[in-house]
Amino acid sequence: MDDKKPSAKDNRRDAANDNAADKQRALQREQDRKEPEAKGGSGGGEKQQGVQTGARAQPDELPAQHLLKPGQEADMELKPRFEAPGYQGSGKLKDMAALITGGDSGIGRAVAVLYAREGADVAIVYLSSHEDAQETKRWIEKEGRRCVLIPGDVKDPAFCKSAVESTVKEFGKLDILVNNAAFQLHAHSLEDITDERLEETFKTNIFGYIYMARAALPHLKKGASIINTGSVVGLKGNKELLDYSATKGAIHAFTMSLASSLIDKGIRVNAVAPGPVWTPLNPADRSAEEITEFGKQTDFKRPAQPEELSPAYVFLASPVCASYITGIVLPVTGSVGS
Repeated sequence: MDDKKPSAKDNRRDAANDNAADKQRALQREQDRKEPEAKGGSGGGEKQQGVQTGARAQPDELPAQHLLKPGQEADMELKPRFEAPGYQGSGKLKDMAALITGGDSGIGRAVAVLYAREGADVAIVYLSSHEDAQETKRWIEKEGRRCVLIPGDVKDPAFCKSAVESTVKEFGKLDILVNNAAFQLHAHSLEDITDERLEETFKTNIFGYIYMARAALPHLKKGASIINTGSVVGLKGNKELLDYSATKGAIHAFTMSLASSLIDKGIRVNAVAPGPVWTPLNPADRSAEEITEFGKQTDFKRPAQPEELSPAYVFLASPVCASYITGIVLPVTGSVGS
């Protein structure tokens, strides 16, 4: 399906997706101009070691790298870990069909790989990072499952409807929707957040979730599930992520409300609220100097890797694991009590 000669419609769609990515980079440049001058280092204090409790040690030192939005995993010096080599599939999602937005990289890629390992076919919705998407597809097919790539902008409700229809046409059904696409740009003041930027953040992060869920509903049967990616900042707020935090709080409320709405249909709706996770989203938001401290404020004193989040998405999607769970926001934040 992905090897067909592009049509005029495909070319127009790709141009629109590129324009959306260009718009995000323009917003990024505007914020870069407002940044305060970089301050000196912390004075050479003793480095804190990241806490390790998993099957393999995870990185606790991050490279000083800044990415252009929307950020490509292929360009990252320290590649996020999504492979989860110690995770053994056991058919928890056997022969199910999943659609994941923002599935080309980061948490979305890690979830896609584990869904395939658990027996699901996966459709990947992404904006314009074709190289990342192809790599995700390669890993899904390596797990022995089918993958379809669907580039487009979740801010467009017509695209969301088309993406769902393409998934159902390819796989014959839809069992799991993972809303995961996001736009994040920090600000030092509410006055820095322009109307254009506010619209980009809300339309991507919450409008897009609602558009996708609305498009998916006619195809979801009893036993299906929707999983939304929230955030610790939706639980606790963040003084430099005012608009982003507001959208994540909205996602949490939307999750609980939709869960109540769909419980009688046997469709579960839950959310995962990650803390800091090493994905392209973050070095595409912070300066090279700032990103080296990313995640060190958690009790683990390091950011999570995507493979440390993805099992939570398997758990919530699997009818054999979470059949009595709906309307929760599961925090995976790296800190005690949040």
